[in-house]
Amino acid sequence: MFDHRNEHVDEHMVLLQANLDDMNPEFSSYVMDRLFEAGANDVYWIPIIMKRGRPGMMLNVLVSEERLERMEEIVFAETTTLGLRYLKADVHRLGRQFVRVATEWGPITVKLGFHRGELVQVAPEFKECEEAAKRHGVPLKLVYEQVRRNYAEGK
Repeated sequence: MFDHRNEHVDEHMVLLQANLDDMNPEFSSYVMDRLFEAGANDVYWIPIIMKRGRPGMMLNVLVSEERLERMEEIVFAETTTLGLRYLKADVHRLGRQFVRVATEWGPITVKLGFHRGELVQVAPEFKECEEAAKRHGVPLKLVYEQVRRNYAEGK
C-alpha cells in the first residue's frame, strides 16, 4: 500500500465509463457502494442527453488496472449497459494528512492536502460533520464553518 502522506502520481489507472439511458436512477447509490467496496478509487455519475434526446447518466469509475476486471463484473451485473469505455489515466494525488479539530460538538477530522509541501486544501470529513449536525440539531454548514475556523485558529 502506498503512503498517501506524500504527494505522488498513481500510474496505470483506468477511467471506466458507461452511458445508461434505461436504468432506474435509484439504483445508482447501490452500484456506487458496490464499486467502492470492491476497490474503486472514485465513482461518480454525470447527467447526459443521449441520442434522440433521451435523458441518461454516465457512470465513471476510476480504478487501478489490477482491479478493472472486478469493476467490469459489477457494472455489467448491476447496470443496464451493453458496453464500456476505457480511458488510461495517471492520477496526481496531493500529500494527505489527517488532524482532529475540537468543536463544541466534539472533535472532527480534517483532511489536509499538500502540493510541493505547501498546504493547499483543508476539508472537514463530511460524515463526521453530518453526524454532529444531526446529533446536536444544528445546520451542517454551521458545523463545517466552525471546523474550518477552529482549524485556522489552531484549536
